Amino acid sequence: MSAAEYPIMPGFYPDPTICRVGEDYYLAHSSFEYFPGAPIFHSRDLVSWKQIGNILTRRGQFLPGDRRASGGIYGPTLRHHDGRFHYVTTNGSDAGSGQTIVTAEDPAGPWSDPVFVPQAVGVDPDLAWDEDGECYLTWAGTVAGEEVNGIHQGRLDLKTGEFVGDPYPVWQGTGLAAPEAPHLYRIGGHWYLMLAEGGTERGHTVTIARAERPEGPYEACPANPVFTHRSTALPVQNTGHADLVETAAGDWAAVYLGVRPGGFTPQFHVIGRETFLAGVDWVDGWPVFDAGRYELTPADTAFADDFSGGLDQRWVSPGGEPAAVAAPHPEGGLELREPGDPSPGLLCARVRDLRWTATAQFTGSGRFEVRIDDRHKYGLLFADGRVTAYARIGGVSADLGSAPAPEGPATLRIDAVECDAATLTAYGPDDIVLSVQEAGGAVELARLDGRYLSTEVATGFTGRVIGAGAVGGSSRLHRIAYTPGT
Repeated sequence: MSAAEYPIMPGFYPDPTICRVGEDYYLAHSSFEYFPGAPIFHSRDLVSWKQIGNILTRRGQFLPGDRRASGGIYGPTLRHHDGRFHYVTTNGSDAGSGQTIVTAEDPAGPWSDPVFVPQAVGVDPDLAWDEDGECYLTWAGTVAGEEVNGIHQGRLDLKTGEFVGDPYPVWQGTGLAAPEAPHLYRIGGHWYLMLAEGGTERGHTVTIARAERPEGPYEACPANPVFTHRSTALPVQNTGHADLVETAAGDWAAVYLGVRPGGFTPQFHVIGRETFLAGVDWVDGWPVFDAGRYELTPADTAFADDFSGGLDQRWVSPGGEPAAVAAPHPEGGLELREPGDPSPGLLCARVRDLRWTATAQFTGSGRFEVRIDDRHKYGLLFADGRVTAYARIGGVSADLGSAPAPEGPATLRIDAVECDAATLTAYGPDDIVLSVQEAGGAVELARLDGRYLSTEVATGFTGRVIGAGAVGGSSRLHRIAYTPGT
């Protein structure tokens, strides 16, 4: 399978950033309102990746703020310098902190308490070092107390979060909308500043410029944009927000985000912005992207978790804490609890496939749903001996079909299947089928249009997750299983 059509990190893993240490590659992402935040992965071949942790695991590193959907952790940069890993990001839920920097000797953690850079106001920060060890922070936004928006840069004291001298504007891109996601590199005899432009939707592009010094002046690549899928019929769209890495063999590659939309025009993407891989050649001093260079084996996304070993790294909570939602049950599985705060009180895992089946087994009561946010979700509620399908789309909520629960533990099932549309304009990315499992098979309670759980409808920067929560104070969750479809 070609990397041009399939992600190396399927599902809601956006804003990829990569670095290499010897033979080892490390890949990290933004995670928005979900906690723990900033998942980090390891690879030896750029193709197969294994999660080794989450970077932001303590609330002192990642304050929840107003807990809003698509708040939280925005576009980051991961770098290794002078024996330490550095991760710099923006916490969109903590506006006064500016940019957030944490460091670690071991990328699996623990990561340090944060150093904040309040003078740098905006998103998508980058760290780079010159030959003398001077650190440069580059970001998209403003300088505190000023109104000029754009790509800014400054020499930074990493210990204090203070700038050495005044920050200054640098290259502002080619004139497309939303210049952002700056990454600064020292390659050969030049400094290269790579941006995302055009917005993170269908017009997304990668552009680049070079200079003799980090602060410029910058010369734009005459072939800009150097990478984009805009105005094409390719199955992967919205490509951009790239980060370069030199391979252990001395070649070059890039990770970038993209989406796989489906359904009738304007098409809908449902599992978020995913991470893709491209080869890179240098021609006349400029990068040339080759999205089809790498052959991939699709990631093994299936899992079955009875929680006997505690919470796997896949489990996160939107706007809340997994520890406030779930605790080991003395007889096995988890006790799920209502957290008593504004968070939805869910234990969630990312949906990683376009077609899939997920089941959750409860005793007594429980709820199981697929969601993009708290206003766009479909699910099943098990309580008082019945299972009821429900939906919320924006401000409208409805209970749908229901059935008596089977004796003993109840297994709730959600499927994402091929859309069964009566007309062309009703053809969406998928149908979501809500069922309860009985001895003779699954009993369908509702079949719903998947378009309403898409980014094009819900808006925002995230993707679908499956989530389990308590009903009436607490519920016992025995097991969750997830299987990709075809």
